[in-house]
Amino acid sequence: MNRSKIWLLSFLLTFVGIHAYSQVAGSGKANSDTFTHTIERGQTVYAIATMYGVTPEDIYKLNPNSKTVIKIGDKLIIPQKRADLLSTQEQAYTFHTIAPKETLYSLSRSNNVTPQQIIEENPGLTAATFKIGRTIRIPQSSASQTTTVIKEVKKPDIEYKIKKKETLFSIGRAFHVTPEALLERNPELKSGVKAGQIIFIPSPVEITEIATESLGNEAEINALLNQTIAAKRVSAANVALLLPFMSKDPGAAVDPNNARFIEYYEGFLLAVDSLKKKGQSINLYVYDTNKNPKTTADILRKEEMKKMNLIVGAVYNEQINLIANFAQKNNIKYVIPFTSKNDNVLNNPDIFQVNTPQSYLYSKASQAFSTLYANHNVVILKMPQDKDSKDEFISELKSELDAKKMEYQTCTYNSENFSETLLSYLSDTKPNVIIPTTSSAEALSRFLAPLKSIKDSKPEYTLSLFGYPDWQVYTKEYLDKYYALDTYIYSNFYANNLSSQVKEFYNKFKVWYSKSLYVSYPRYGMLGFDTGMYFLNAINSYGTNFENNLSKINYKSLQTGFNFERVNTWGGFINTNLFIINYRPDYSVSVSEFRTND
Repeated sequence: MNRSKIWLLSFLLTFVGIHAYSQVAGSGKANSDTFTHTIERGQTVYAIATMYGVTPEDIYKLNPNSKTVIKIGDKLIIPQKRADLLSTQEQAYTFHTIAPKETLYSLSRSNNVTPQQIIEENPGLTAATFKIGRTIRIPQSSASQTTTVIKEVKKPDIEYKIKKKETLFSIGRAFHVTPEALLERNPELKSGVKAGQIIFIPSPVEITEIATESLGNEAEINALLNQTIAAKRVSAANVALLLPFMSKDPGAAVDPNNARFIEYYEGFLLAVDSLKKKGQSINLYVYDTNKNPKTTADILRKEEMKKMNLIVGAVYNEQINLIANFAQKNNIKYVIPFTSKNDNVLNNPDIFQVNTPQSYLYSKASQAFSTLYANHNVVILKMPQDKDSKDEFISELKSELDAKKMEYQTCTYNSENFSETLLSYLSDTKPNVIIPTTSSAEALSRFLAPLKSIKDSKPEYTLSLFGYPDWQVYTKEYLDKYYALDTYIYSNFYANNLSSQVKEFYNKFKVWYSKSLYVSYPRYGMLGFDTGMYFLNAINSYGTNFENNLSKINYKSLQTGFNFERVNTWGGFINTNLFIINYRPDYSVSVSEFRTND
């Protein structure tokens, strides 16, 4: 075989292999070794890997470029989690990316599962979320979705002429029938077998299985994604609050955070009192978790815990993991109020994470920035590195600006001639916005005064400053400069101390506890109050399955805004609320919530 023929054969074999793979990948069956994930806002490779039960290295191996950068809308190839790596508690399932023309009905048929099984595996699957490119879980096939009809098929008997020396037994052996069957079909053989005699050989009855569909009407099956789920109402809400008061561990070192958790509890109590006065029935159970996971495990073994409708609290990841597993097993809503660095929300549909993960916060803040300053001259002020450097946010911001084709410049801070250097980056034909690369108080002390000086002495330049949540802590020192520089701050917490609602809370807190709130960011007493008001009202208004009515829950918070979004169709909810706070030159403060459908 010459070289050209070898090449042609290799090409044909490769083409056949590709064609065969494409047929499997597009068949609608969730049995491929890989699937596709479309990157959404706030997602990181680590979070995506955790979501799908693989490692970041698994993703890097199939997507080498993802090691350096990932972008919203890009697609990643993800390996299926191996069945032998599933824990004993996990149900067997595979991931499937919805393809064009696929429906709930077609996926049920092609994967031999019921529509209800798919919906149960994906609590967040609705008509709105069932869309091309969305990844969902497909449970392992447990039973056939067809009815099997047994049909007997009888072929015509065979006419046969007996040969010399043949016997009833030899004929039966030759045609795989019994002598009794031959005699039954040919009664004349009872008088003897004779050569030349014509007889009939009975043919066997063949059993044919005919499968008929039993899924039901296709339109009705697909309409399940639009069904309204009835509220599961309770006469009284049973709520467990688990916090590290350290009351039962007198030998332990005093944790400086301890007082804040007590204050959170005190704020939560005020919420319970407010709602009880409005007629709501609430049974509050309070437990001290200490720092020991064993203490948490002991609490979860208490008989009353299985009767809870809501669990709130825990600070440390080991404790959170125990509570998350317990809540999912017993179908109890679980609120994680403090940490943003726990991964249970990615795979547990009962979790509500109040503190926004940094990646989601940075992504949304970058989007808000690009919206606010679409027509500005953007100058990134590169400050000396410190513990409060915002490298991850700046990286996310640059990606956002690049995606929207917004130009930006980077000015490096130099204490000797900072004002002169910065002026060379400013525009006198359009407004300018300055965004520093760190949120530290030390950095503020370096650049705020020169910026204000430029604004005062160079009226031809319009200046604005964009900054970080931490800056709220420094309002006492720098409030006048915030106003002067038309400063915008993004944050997931904000309390307007001049509002009547906040003043009323301060007064009530002082009356109840004979003390003022600790100066912290956020204020834990307000966080406890807002959390209690939001979730207890949700249960009272929409039942224990209030997650089906999140868009209808309207609570005007003291400090913590709530905008919960499900992370995927099988996981829980994270709070993506974002406040944009503007300190205006007229010495007023405006606060808006940045919402987007993106």
